[in-house]
Amino acid sequence: MKRFGRFLRDNGLTLVFGAGFVLTLAGQAIAGHADFNNHLIDEQLQPVTFGGYLLTSDFAVDVTENWQSEYLQFFLYILGTVWLLQRGSPESKQLDKAGLEADEDQKVGRYAKPDSPRWAAAGGARQAWYSRSLGTLMCTFFLFSWLAQSVTGVAAYNEEHLRELQAPVSWFQYLGAADFWNRTLQNWQSELLAVGSMAIFSVYLRQRGSPESKPVGSAHDSTGVEGG
Repeated sequence: MKRFGRFLRDNGLTLVFGAGFVLTLAGQAIAGHADFNNHLIDEQLQPVTFGGYLLTSDFAVDVTENWQSEYLQFFLYILGTVWLLQRGSPESKQLDKAGLEADEDQKVGRYAKPDSPRWAAAGGARQAWYSRSLGTLMCTFFLFSWLAQSVTGVAAYNEEHLRELQAPVSWFQYLGAADFWNRTLQNWQSELLAVGSMAIFSVYLRQRGSPESKPVGSAHDSTGVEGG
């Protein structure tokens, strides 16, 4: 029991947000099912079961269009904060740290510590890949979820067109359609707004105890200083 309690404490952030993800995804599915059937009834069509709705392209595109924008946010933020700075923000590195930084600062190669990841101490391709593994993973998730959005999006788009007795479009045609870019850009702009807002508001505002905030008493121009 003590070990289980330690596990919950040590992984609380992941567990709570993971549970929140599952609950909100379930809520989205329930609400989406009701909304989908309302549209079908309005068009004098047969409603679908909940299980049937989960297999529809409408549900899949609504999920994947949000996922791809979130992973884009993380990828751009991880990559951008290597070189881009914001004076006074804990979301930024210190002003003299722009760039990839020295091996000693990053604790790689001969500067690796005994508890450093094994590939941090390795040289060559393994160290080069591991040094960029987080950004690479976020970029991969973004590309795959964006691809999934485009595939499910064209299916949902064509289903709607067929119900209205209109000709379907190809995947390539859909990539140039207003529906695809409307879905995509409305998510991208919200993610960029959120990141930019966090970077500048954290210069002047504080949240005691949060590593996303500077210590309450830190000067506004203190950069790269996090609380805890």
